[in-house]
Amino acid sequence: MLPIGDDDSARRSVPLVTYALIVVNVLFFFVELSGGDPFIMRWAFVPSRFMASPFGDVLTVFSSMFMHAGWLHLGGNMLYLWIFGDNVEDRFGHLKFFIFYLLCGIAATAAQMAISLGSDVPNLGASGAIAGVLGAYILMFPKGSVRVLQGSRVIQVPALIVIGLWIVLQFFSGIGSVANAAQTGGVAYMAHIGGFVAGFLLTFAFRGSRQTQA
Repeated sequence: MLPIGDDDSARRSVPLVTYALIVVNVLFFFVELSGGDPFIMRWAFVPSRFMASPFGDVLTVFSSMFMHAGWLHLGGNMLYLWIFGDNVEDRFGHLKFFIFYLLCGIAATAAQMAISLGSDVPNLGASGAIAGVLGAYILMFPKGSVRVLQGSRVIQVPALIVIGLWIVLQFFSGIGSVANAAQTGGVAYMAHIGGFVAGFLLTFAFRGSRQTQA
């Protein structure tokens, strides 16, 4: 099932931060392409390098959030941010959403680093921060309707099911990846889990007094 949209009828504001994050991610990816492997190694987050010099490498915690391993990685992340980010931003407000997004990205990096302290594999991508957005969405809009492409049909599926299935997959995949996380590439499942849990918990503070969607 591929999500392609959701119900924005209750949205009251233009999601300026969501759009800006998408633009920055795309532009940063073009810079990454032009810089090649040296650029990736310099600005991606490398656990072993960070542990050796945390203060000297702290900027990579943030720069790595705007880097991607390829067009498919970029496209998938930006699709999820475009579908789910606007509603969360509308509920939080622009500034709080931006801070929330960065905090989720930091939490995701910390979660992945916790299982791969000695790894020399560069970690990159907005997936962890966007997982945090999903954590906020499932809490505030559990009955929201998500348009999903299933085969050649577009169907309406509750957000609780769409995001719930996604996080269950991350948990099972994350458990399977822990044993060989230190020196293998691929999907950083623990970053997804860490970002999602952080987003879910931070939502209680960032949403203020507004209630979840009925």
